[in-house]
Amino acid sequence: MVKVIDEKADGWPDHIGWRLWQASRRWQAEFTAAMQAAGHGWFTEARAELLGHVGRKGMKQSNLVERLGVTKQAVQQLLDGLEAEGVLFREPDPCDGRSRIVRYTEKGLAAMRDGNHIKAAIDARYRSRLGDARFGELMRALADLEGDAR
Repeated sequence: MVKVIDEKADGWPDHIGWRLWQASRRWQAEFTAAMQAAGHGWFTEARAELLGHVGRKGMKQSNLVERLGVTKQAVQQLLDGLEAEGVLFREPDPCDGRSRIVRYTEKGLAAMRDGNHIKAAIDARYRSRLGDARFGELMRALADLEGDAR
């Protein structure tokens, strides 16, 4: 049966998941390139994925492993690199001596502030391309879809 379906397909199906994934990949590439151009050469998409989970007050390293859904070793490797770059630091958790809290350094906080400006600039470009009404509709539609996932 799969062979019959495969033979009838003219190409990849066009569906919302594909469109969202493509748009997300383009946005991530644009954001990463802008962060690097702003002087954050250490910034990569893989590191951005981790950094997006570290709040301003920090986060337990073990929680990062859970949130990212990757191995402890992969998180450890990303953290080692970000710590070597001076973006993050780890300190003992005062409530649990076995745990480590991951926190931003001043360099990391400065990068996050730059990132906020870059995100606003990307939004402005998208708004200009789509127009205010369509951009607003897109944002509302995405918020509605996000609400479905909760």
